[in-house]
Amino acid sequence: MIAFGPAALCLLLFCVSARADRRRFQNAVLLGLTLMFASIGVVFLLPGLPSPLDTIAMLLVFLVPSLGILALGAFLIGNGLTMVRKEGTSPANLLSLAAGVGIFALIALVATVPERGSRLVDSLVVCLVLLAGYVSFLFVCFLAYACLYGRITVRGNVDYVVVLGSGLTGGEDVPPLLASRLEKGHRIHTAQLARGGPAPLLLASGGQGPGEAVPEARAMADWLIARGVAREHVRLEDRSRTTEENLRFSRELMAEENPGYRCVVVTNSFHAFRAAMTARRAGVNGQVLGSPTAAYFWPSATIREFVAVFWEHRTVNLGICAAIVALTALVAVTT
Repeated sequence: MIAFGPAALCLLLFCVSARADRRRFQNAVLLGLTLMFASIGVVFLLPGLPSPLDTIAMLLVFLVPSLGILALGAFLIGNGLTMVRKEGTSPANLLSLAAGVGIFALIALVATVPERGSRLVDSLVVCLVLLAGYVSFLFVCFLAYACLYGRITVRGNVDYVVVLGSGLTGGEDVPPLLASRLEKGHRIHTAQLARGGPAPLLLASGGQGPGEAVPEARAMADWLIARGVAREHVRLEDRSRTTEENLRFSRELMAEENPGYRCVVVTNSFHAFRAAMTARRAGVNGQVLGSPTAAYFWPSATIREFVAVFWEHRTVNLGICAAIVALTALVAVTT
């Protein structure tokens, strides 16, 4: 059982960190390290397993991930084509297609390296594989913890339900993506009233962007009021242009009205974990809940969120990537 010691340690650190604050990215990394070291522990146990358990374990550790990578690449390409057909060819909509093509391109590159017989090419491919492995590890960490974080539910009463804006269509209309967030906020508001709690204030957060006839918060508030929310239960934060400003300005408004406030923040499911990290930095006293998102939209949106999180921690991530490149170059020169 010594082989599972690192996994147990990482699991303990994960539990302590998540208990302190569920909105930390280090929670995702610790969860990923737990899973990775647990897999390594299984590998160490393989020689002592009786047949056919050794074969089954071997398949689980090696074959299933290999087939999973191929299946993931095919899925991302298929999803990317769907995104292009339904949403257009903007760079954000091409992310899943690019990721799928990248997976198969790297596999093809690795498969053809032995035929080249060049030390330089070998070193470059090893460097690419290590970089891809590091980024993939972080992505798996992000995805696993984001799914876990998305299972958070509201416990007890809250004073505010903050709904983050996402842009208007036609300059004044609430689009389906934003309507999903508003419906989630409306349900939380209604549920608290139904169980006899005090009415939470619905805080619509969003300023007036280019080409918009009204501030986004105004359109969101009108949407809620039209569906039966009492006007006195709605507040507007109409200055923000970014998620960070949404949360910072909303915190200022809530703290001014109620210094001991407790809130929940509502966004779409693919955005919940990154919004939670932003809420932590902004000092917001509350967790973030996600509303449903169209299935075809989720992969590209999730990749976009991961890229944003990767860049937010760019000092560490780019430093590790630079160390990988330097180490690979050093090995290539000295061998």
